Amino acid sequence: MLPDFRSAEFLKSHIDSILKFYEPNVNDPAGGFRQNYFDDGRTFDDAHKQLVSSCRMVFNYATASTLFPEHPDYADLTQQGLAFVRERHWQNERQGYVWVLDGDRPVDETNHCYGMAFVLLMYATALKCGDESARADVYHTFELLEKHFWRPEERLYADEISPDWQTVSPYRGQNANMHACEAMILAYEATDDSQFLDRAYTLAQTVAIRQADQSDGLVWEHYTPTLEPDWDYNRDDPKNLYRPWGFQPGHQTEWTKLLLMLHRHRPESWMVERAESLFQRAVDTAWDDTHGGLFYGFAPDGTICDNDKYFWVQAESFAAAALLATVTGKEEYWRWYDRLWNYCWQHFVDHRHGAWYRILNADNSKLTDRKSEAGAKCDYHTLGACALVLDLVEKNA
Repeated sequence: MLPDFRSAEFLKSHIDSILKFYEPNVNDPAGGFRQNYFDDGRTFDDAHKQLVSSCRMVFNYATASTLFPEHPDYADLTQQGLAFVRERHWQNERQGYVWVLDGDRPVDETNHCYGMAFVLLMYATALKCGDESARADVYHTFELLEKHFWRPEERLYADEISPDWQTVSPYRGQNANMHACEAMILAYEATDDSQFLDRAYTLAQTVAIRQADQSDGLVWEHYTPTLEPDWDYNRDDPKNLYRPWGFQPGHQTEWTKLLLMLHRHRPESWMVERAESLFQRAVDTAWDDTHGGLFYGFAPDGTICDNDKYFWVQAESFAAAALLATVTGKEEYWRWYDRLWNYCWQHFVDHRHGAWYRILNADNSKLTDRKSEAGAKCDYHTLGACALVLDLVEKNA
């Protein structure tokens, strides 16, 4: 018997099962959280820590602290994670965050908008969960983003700047701006300050409409310095972790989610229309009719260019499906939600050790014994998707 994937009881228990996988080894006495795990929960390379994972794990525990108030250790872990980012990732002398740490040694100090977006998301989540100490950090992070990355004439953030803040990379992409949009929505929900909602709205219009309309209504990943689609960037590296070639089905559905989150606060019809289009075209093109699940990437002609299955693509897509079902009232989206969950329950959820596998082959066979890795996975997507749907279910009960 399959569980009732739409029930609050299931969603909350599944979040708890994810947290239990990390619980025995997550607390690093050297500071912060261990970020690298084998399938059975053993850790490796404990000293290696990446900014995005440091922030996402704070999100996990801050979210858990509100869902499970009977477990005060989640609030303690939230504070531990915040302290690590504030004290070890942050470098006051250059006013920036370290991208990668090896113990106390900075390995990479490049300033990434993608990283800053998750810093903002982390502080906003902490503030939403009642930590007033994070309020000043929300505004400080926003000021850094605006000062260094924002390009008002383009209505987008730049992607990458040198450690000394002097050299801006010519690379332009949508991914950092997508996560900046997500962070701005959470910052608005935490502060009720309309400047965050304004920025999220601008980013959504720019990426999901203006830029997407240059690529047949789908969100392309990479752009030239003049913001035209760069159809060849990483064509020879379609499996690049952060900048893969091809249309990403998971990013189409992630934009579905963000457009509908934005719609809660500033409802306009174009948000729902584009959200439906992005979702439907992603699942129509990328769903594997043979083995189930969504493939990772497809080319402009609709052929699959990366047939691996990634955990986050499935999780973001079931969250998007639930939002679409709730906003539109169309049962077809709940059917997609159930289809995605049925697939994930069978193939991605580790029923022996807990949490989700990170990546599978096209036939759903295991590709690696590494369940989580710094910068690649900490179950932020799965836990966050479950928490989002749980909130929907409880509000519509």
